[in-house]
Amino acid sequence: MFQILDIKGSINFLRHAAPISILSAILVVGSLVSLATRGINWGLDFTGGTVVEMEFSKPVNLETLRNNLTEPLVAGAVVQNFGSSRDVLVRLQVREGVKSDAQVRVVMAKATELDPEVTQKRVEFVGPQVGKELAEQGGLAVLVALICILIYVSFRFEWRLAAGSVAALAHDVIVTLGVFSVLQLEFDLTVLAGLLTVVGYSLNDTIVVFDRIRENFLKMRKGTPEEVVNNSITQTMSRTIITTGTTLITVVALFLKGGTLIHGFATALLLGIVVGTYSSIYVASYLAIRLGINREHMMPVEVEKEGADQPSIMP
Repeated sequence: MFQILDIKGSINFLRHAAPISILSAILVVGSLVSLATRGINWGLDFTGGTVVEMEFSKPVNLETLRNNLTEPLVAGAVVQNFGSSRDVLVRLQVREGVKSDAQVRVVMAKATELDPEVTQKRVEFVGPQVGKELAEQGGLAVLVALICILIYVSFRFEWRLAAGSVAALAHDVIVTLGVFSVLQLEFDLTVLAGLLTVVGYSLNDTIVVFDRIRENFLKMRKGTPEEVVNNSITQTMSRTIITTGTTLITVVALFLKGGTLIHGFATALLLGIVVGTYSSIYVASYLAIRLGINREHMMPVEVEKEGADQPSIMP
């Protein structure tokens, strides 16, 4: 049934490891430069602001509504559909000296010009202080997740493999954040949730590969580290293709048809899955090779029994 996934022999994945690793290093450095210079386009969840949800009696042209919202009180408003084409969500930035109620009145007045039967369904306000706390807590959540993963892999694997897995995780997070910074995509709580999901997904993929590498180091007594790693990646490739493929089907569907509210979440997942899949090979595994991993490092430590150095009393 899955003959297309029945891979014979061993594929030399590490043949292109050096240039791809250099490309990864360039992506990481570029991402860090962009984060330092351009920063992140924080959403209203982190910067604070007002959200107005409206229901029109007929489908409304979002571009026309955006063009109407040009007054100083509501300039820069984010207008998007919320569910159907008749439901519209307007996100307003916090402005110093301007009350949220005044902004809402302007939005409703402009919306009434397009449709006198428009109704206001919901108004939410997030203060700047609350948004700042969310940003701090979100960053802390990512940091704590990475620290917990570092502790876990330190106990689970030999330190060279652990270092590779942690480097791959940091690579995935930095590159994903870098893309959001370069393209100035809005970073809200849904994107943060997607970023944490990427951390778990990437770690799972790396652990599967590393478990097979550890097994094969004990089985392939005459194989070089490169041969063992290539063979291990080849053996897990069917699992990687099936897992990544089925996950991408869902994520692409969310990206294309999920709506604006979860578009950032789907974007983060889409980037993370692609980057995380190749980083398991060309960042995590290749770094372990460069650190000198070999069969001796995988051998279990022999515990010397008490009295083993004493002469036997048996005749």
